[in-house]
Amino acid sequence: MSENAAPDGATPMMAQYLTIKAENPEALLFYRMGDFYEMFFDDALAAASALDIALTKRGKHAGEDIPMCGVPVHAAEGYLLTLIRKGFRVAVAEQMEDPAEAKKRGSKSVVHRAVVRLVTPGTLTEDSLLEARRHNYLAAYSEVRGEGALAWVDISTGALSVMECPPVRLGPELARLSPREVLLPEGQDDGVVQASGVTVTTLGRASFDSTNAAKRLCDLYNVAALDAFGAFSRVEISAMGAIADYIAITQKGKLPLIRPPVREGLNTLMQIDATTRKSLELTQASGGGRAGSLLDAIDRTQTAAGARLLERRLSAPSRHLPTIQGRLDTIGYLLANRALADTLRRHLSSVHDMDRALSRLALERGGPRDMTAIRNTIATAATLAELAPDDLPSSLAAAFSGLQGLDDLLALLDAGLVAEPPLLARDGGFVAQGYDSELDETRRLRDEGRGVVATLQARYVDMTGVSSLRIKHNNVLGYFIETTSTHAEKMLAPPLSESFIHRQTTANQIRFTTLELSELETRILNAGGHALALEKRFFDSFRAAILAESGPIGAMAAALAEIDLACALADLALAHDWTAPQVDDTRAFTIAGGRHPVVEQALRKAGQPFIANDCDLSQDSIWLLTGPNMAGKSTFLRQNALIAILAQMGSYVPAQSAHIGVVSQIFSRVGASDDLARGRSTFMVEMVETAAILNQADDRALVVLDEIGRGTATYDGLSIAWATLEHLHQANRCRAIFATHYHEMAQLAQRLDGVANATVAVREWEGDVIFLHEVRMGTADRSYGVQVARLAGLPASVVARARAVLETLEAGERESGKPKALIDDLPLFAAAPPTPVAKAAPSQIEERLKTISADELTPRAALDIIYELQAMLR
Repeated sequence: MSENAAPDGATPMMAQYLTIKAENPEALLFYRMGDFYEMFFDDALAAASALDIALTKRGKHAGEDIPMCGVPVHAAEGYLLTLIRKGFRVAVAEQMEDPAEAKKRGSKSVVHRAVVRLVTPGTLTEDSLLEARRHNYLAAYSEVRGEGALAWVDISTGALSVMECPPVRLGPELARLSPREVLLPEGQDDGVVQASGVTVTTLGRASFDSTNAAKRLCDLYNVAALDAFGAFSRVEISAMGAIADYIAITQKGKLPLIRPPVREGLNTLMQIDATTRKSLELTQASGGGRAGSLLDAIDRTQTAAGARLLERRLSAPSRHLPTIQGRLDTIGYLLANRALADTLRRHLSSVHDMDRALSRLALERGGPRDMTAIRNTIATAATLAELAPDDLPSSLAAAFSGLQGLDDLLALLDAGLVAEPPLLARDGGFVAQGYDSELDETRRLRDEGRGVVATLQARYVDMTGVSSLRIKHNNVLGYFIETTSTHAEKMLAPPLSESFIHRQTTANQIRFTTLELSELETRILNAGGHALALEKRFFDSFRAAILAESGPIGAMAAALAEIDLACALADLALAHDWTAPQVDDTRAFTIAGGRHPVVEQALRKAGQPFIANDCDLSQDSIWLLTGPNMAGKSTFLRQNALIAILAQMGSYVPAQSAHIGVVSQIFSRVGASDDLARGRSTFMVEMVETAAILNQADDRALVVLDEIGRGTATYDGLSIAWATLEHLHQANRCRAIFATHYHEMAQLAQRLDGVANATVAVREWEGDVIFLHEVRMGTADRSYGVQVARLAGLPASVVARARAVLETLEAGERESGKPKALIDDLPLFAAAPPTPVAKAAPSQIEERLKTISADELTPRAALDIIYELQAMLR
C-alpha cells in the first residue's frame, strides 16, 4: 500500500496506522507522533482503562469518532511496565525519518514509521522494567516424539540454558525458574503452563522445527555447527531455536548478546516441586512478595548479579558433592580470613550490573552511563584481582582468575568517557576533554558562541535602551531578539528598524533579528551540531569496542557474582552463628541444634530466643511427630527441609552441627488450602499432593508431611495417614518427618523398624497450656485443642462446654468404647449471655500513679516512688 493510500476514506496518517496495526493484531500499538506515543480505536479503549489516563478522540473513521489516548515518550517506560504487568504486549512504532524529509515528498506525505520492537513480559531489558535482583526468563517448551525439553534465556543478561524435561517435570521446573513468558507450539496442551500462572505465547510449528532451529542457532552464534557448545538432542535444539526465532521477531533484527547454551541435567540438581517451594517459602513468602521468604532472610549480596546467582543456587541446590564441597571450602576460607572478606565486600558495593548494561548496548538501547558502569566495574575488578592471596581454594581462585584481561578496554573507556556522563548519548557531553582535539575545538567554538550571545544581548540593550530585551532560541525561529509589545513602536521606527528586522508579533511580545545575529547563529549551530555528531561517532566506536569484548566482560561479571555470593554467605554464617555441614553420599540426616532461619530472624528482631532442636533420621528414617497445634511442629518440619536445601546449595546452616547424606528430592506438604478455580476442596488438594509424593519420592528423598487425613472423617483420615506412613516406609524407603494428631499411629513405631516417635513438649499451668517448643522422643498424651481454642479467644461458655464434652467422651471411650451413646446422653448446650464486667474501684496504687508526671521525674525521685509503691503492696 502506498503511503498516501487511505482505505475507507481514512487520512494518510490513519491509513499508515491501520496498516501497521494489521501487522501486529495481538499487541497494543504505541504509534509515535512527535513527543507522544498515541493509541487509537480498541487499543485506546484498553490502554486508557489499564493506565487510568484520559480517553479523547481524533477525527472520524467509517462515520464514527476515533477513540484516542497517548503517553509522553519520555515517560513511556513507566506505562509500559504497567501494561506488561497487566498482561498486554506492546508494539512500539517509531518515526524512522525526520518530518522535514517527509515534507519534501509532498504536503500530504506522512513520516515513515515502523515497529522497532515488541515489548513482552519475557523480553524486557530496561532497568526501570526489571527487578535488579531477579532474573527475567523467557522459556520455551518443546516435545518431539514423546521427549520434552525446556530452554530458557534472560535476554537482559544473555544467559541461555536448556535441559531435557519430560512432561511430568515441566510444572516443577517452571516453579523453579519462574519465567515471565513461555513459548509453546500451536496446538500443544498448555494446561501445565497455564496452571503455573505464566504468560503463554504460541508460535507456529515452524519456529520449533529442529532442522530450522539448528540453522537459526548457527546463524545466531555465527558458527557452522553447534557441536562446539555440546551435544544437544533434537528436542533441545527445537526449544532453543524457538527462543532464537522469538527474539528475532520481538527485537526486529537487533539481537541481544546471547551466550553459548549451557546444558543442565535433571540428575545434577535437587528436585523440588511447586507445592514444596510454596510451602517452604524459598523465594517468595506465602502472602506474595520477597519479604518473609528464605531468600530475603539470607540475602547479604552486594551486587545485583550476586543476588540473582543466590536465587539460582537456592532454587536449584546441587547434588554434585565436589561442587558442594568447593562452595563450603570457599566460605570456610573467607571466615578464616575476615580482613580479606571485609575488603572484598567493601569494593563489591561499587560494582555495577555489567551483564544488563552489555545487553542494552548490544540492542542499541544503552547509553553513556552503561559504558561508565562497565568501565568502573572493570576498574574495581582489577583492584580485587590485586588483593588475591596465593592460598585461595580452587573454586575461589577460579573466580579471581576471571577478573583480569580487559586492560586495553579499560584504558580506552577511562580516556574517552567523563566521570559522570548524561543518561542519553544524544545529549552529548560524555566524551572526556582532551580525548579528541577536533571535538575540543568544536566545543570551544560552541561554548564561546554562547558567551558571544550574552555579550551581544548586553550591547543591544545599550543600543535600544530596552532593558527587557532578550536573545532567545527555539526550534522554529532559531535565535531571535524579543521585547515586550510596549516597546514595539520604538523598535519598529527608525533608526532601530534599520538594524532590527521584524520577524514575528505575538500577543505580548515582538521578535526581531539582525544580520549579525544570523551569522552568529550559523556559527553556533554548526559547532553544536558538529560536536554532537563527533560524540555520536565516538559513542559508536566505544560501543563496538565493548561488544568486541563481550565474552570476557560476561566472564568477569560471573566471577564478580561468584565472589560476591561467597562473601555474602560467609558474612551470614558469621553474623548468625551458622556452621559448616558435612555433606556426603550416605543416607545420614543428623542435625544438632537446628533452627528455622526465617523464624529465628523474626524472633531476634522481637528480642525473643529461638528454641533449637535436634533431628536424627540416620537410624530411624521416619519420625512420627505428635503434639498440639501452635507447639511448633510445622516450624520443625520446615526447618529441617531448609537446612538440607541450604547445605546442598553450598551454604553454612543454622545448626550446631549437621551431617546430611545427599538429598535427591524434597517434598513438603505442610498447611492446607482449597483450589476453588479447579474445583478442588481442601481435602482433595491434600490428597493430590500426597499422591504426587508417594508416586515420585525415591530412597534419597526427604519428605515432611503435616496432618495427612485431617480433612475427612476421623477413621477415614486415620486410615489414610496410617497407609501413607507405611508406604513411605515400605515402598518409598525415604527419610521423612510425619506430623499428626492421630495418636493411634504411635503404635507403628513398635511394628515398623525405622519409625520412631517424637513429640513437641508442652506444660499445663492453672488450666493454661505453655508451649516449650522442644522436640523430644516419645508421644504426646493429648492434643490440647481446647486450651488452644481458649487462647484463640473463643467465648468462655464455648470453651467450658467443649471441656465437658471432651471429658465425657474420653471417660466413655475408656469405659465402654461407645462414644456415640454418650453423645446422645449429653444435655443440650445452653449459651450463657455474656457476663458484664464490673468496673473495679481504682486501687491505692492506681490513684498514686495518676498523680505522677513521668516526664518531670529525676532518677532519684523515680527510685523513691518505686520504694513507695512497694510499701503499698505490703
